[in-house]
Amino acid sequence: MSEPAASPVAPAPARRFPWGTVVGVLVGCGLPVATLVVMSRPAAVTTAAPQGKDDKKPEEKKQAAPELDGGVAWLNTGGPLSLKKDLKGKIVLLDFWTLCCINCIHVMPDLAKLEKKYPNELVVIGVHSPKFENEKDTNSIRKAILRYQIEHPVINDADHKVWNRYDVDAWPTMVLIDPEGNIVGYISGEGNFEILDKVIEKLVEEHKKKKTLDEKPIRFDLARFRETGDTPLFFPGKVLADDKGKRLFIADSTHHRIVVTDLDGKQIAVAGTGTPGKADGAFDRAEFHDPQGLALNGELLYVADRKNHSIRELDLTAKTVRTIAGTGEQAGDPQSRRLDKPVPARSIGLNSPWDLLLVGDTLYVAMAGHHQVWGYDIKAKELAPYAGSGRENIGDGPLPFSNFAQPSGLATDGKNIYVADSEISSIRKVPLGGAGRVQTLVGRGLFTFGDVDGPGQIEDEAKRDKEARLQHALGVAYNDGKLYVADTYNNKIKVFDLKAGELKTLVGGDLGKLIPQAFSEPAGISYAAGKLYVADTNAHRIRVIDLATRAVSTLQLKGVEPPKPAEPKK
Repeated sequence: MSEPAASPVAPAPARRFPWGTVVGVLVGCGLPVATLVVMSRPAAVTTAAPQGKDDKKPEEKKQAAPELDGGVAWLNTGGPLSLKKDLKGKIVLLDFWTLCCINCIHVMPDLAKLEKKYPNELVVIGVHSPKFENEKDTNSIRKAILRYQIEHPVINDADHKVWNRYDVDAWPTMVLIDPEGNIVGYISGEGNFEILDKVIEKLVEEHKKKKTLDEKPIRFDLARFRETGDTPLFFPGKVLADDKGKRLFIADSTHHRIVVTDLDGKQIAVAGTGTPGKADGAFDRAEFHDPQGLALNGELLYVADRKNHSIRELDLTAKTVRTIAGTGEQAGDPQSRRLDKPVPARSIGLNSPWDLLLVGDTLYVAMAGHHQVWGYDIKAKELAPYAGSGRENIGDGPLPFSNFAQPSGLATDGKNIYVADSEISSIRKVPLGGAGRVQTLVGRGLFTFGDVDGPGQIEDEAKRDKEARLQHALGVAYNDGKLYVADTYNNKIKVFDLKAGELKTLVGGDLGKLIPQAFSEPAGISYAAGKLYVADTNAHRIRVIDLATRAVSTLQLKGVEPPKPAEPKK
């Protein structure tokens, strides 16, 4: 979805900016021609005839950056910002993103590094141009800003007016604007820190000489000033119920820790300091960074440490944490998606592992950033892709040739793995045993989503409007022939009957103004002893559904306190 070749959400105008001005900047930085082609974005690359020594180089006509009006709201700032007024003299980097997009999430650390390096020269503006219907909601974007700890202004471009004005066609796309308000260039995709850094450095140098750079600091009114995370949980991503041990494991994701309670909510243990990092060691010293999926193996708990691109192992008896897979850095080599044999688990980078599932001696990993399901052999300490080509799309077929799109939830009936494939709003079936074909149970593609109960698949195309639809489902759990789905953007829990092939709403949805919604973007779900435990992410709580009565309650946590603020480093 978020690769440069992605389909646009809204029609783009025929007009294109003359991006050639960036060429001179990049040549001055000594960057390669291949990069120039990416940055300059011409409709067709042309080469001028060589000029003589006395020939004058034609002056490149600069294109003024369009204003940022047309959004429905501004966040992380006191009000709308104008390029000509509020940001005149600043280098401005527009980041076109949408909150579901894994590539957009991967860009965020690079943006934070640039903001830290150029605190007085650079202003990043997030332009949130949504894919899903739910992403048009300003409150949903505000929650994402808090969840991903974004510290720059964001415009809710719900109607794609800024997107169209800047002729954008992929998430993420970044547009660079110089201190005089002119377009410098654009670049799409992730992994572009180096090129952006060099161009910004060149712009700083150039505009200091011209005295057109404003280096006065700007302080923005951030959302975190009012919602600080001083709640027992802060955007919990996943939850795992342990029926046998009567325990509940909670990925307290934006508190960067793992909380262990009994099934009634009484604290048993907490692993992680609450400060983002990647330190192994004792529970009270270990660090995580946006932990997500969980899997239990006796007294060992496996954790998908999403932003550390690692799998961590918690010894619940010794109360220690160690890293068992991943280097701690995001996989940068596309060839890692195409491994044809297992490799030592600590020798290779992972790519946003989002959920875990243990079957026998294999730990299956929903590798959201690679759009694949991987397998980790806990005895051999090796891992490799299990299903998916690495191409982001929907595609059934043999395991290595199937396509996924940001798989984010895993469950099993002992014969198959069931995958909540979030970017295609789908539920997929993947056979265990290393052979067979991937099958789609619900869903049709990257831009097919909704909120419809009904049969999972209808062969007659004329009747497909009656098919079941989900909206960016992130979690799935199995029990007794049924799949329970965290239908995240519909704020519902749905149930898919595997025998009947039918999807129905179990609980949730819009209950009207007088009754609060039962869920707020639930992302994790687990079954134990007749109950579903749901990580109700945006509401910072765990909800419990009694399957016998469909009654929904909030788990009352006892002894779970928010982490103490980190002491300033000396």
